[in-house]
This record gives sequence, structure tokens and C-alpha cells, in this order.
Amino acid sequence: MAKVTFKPGDKVNTPRSHGTIIDICATPSGQFVFGVEDASGEVTYFTPKALEHAED
Repeated sequence: MAKVTFKPGDKVNTPRSHGTIIDICATPSGQFVFGVEDASGEVTYFTPKALEHAED
């Protein structure tokens, strides 16, 4: 299985909606979480397992 990578500006689908990655943070445990801004401007953080690349 190939490792999927995400970077700021990527369009993604989340369990709640779809949006654009605007932030990447490391947690104290060393895991990365990605801030996704949706159409209403709300930013929610997700782990990579919860994200998938959106079709352009």
C-alpha cells in the first residue's frame, strides 16, 4: 500500500464535508494533523486516515 501525502492547498474530502488543507501541525505524540477549511470558512483538524484527495 502506497503512503498518501497531503500538502497545503490540496483539495480533500473529509468525513464531514470537503475543503482545502490550510494547516499542518504535529501533536505531542508526534502524529501530524491537517487543518481543513470548508466552504463556510470553518477549520477542522483531521488525521491523514480521515482524509482522501478530492477529484478536481
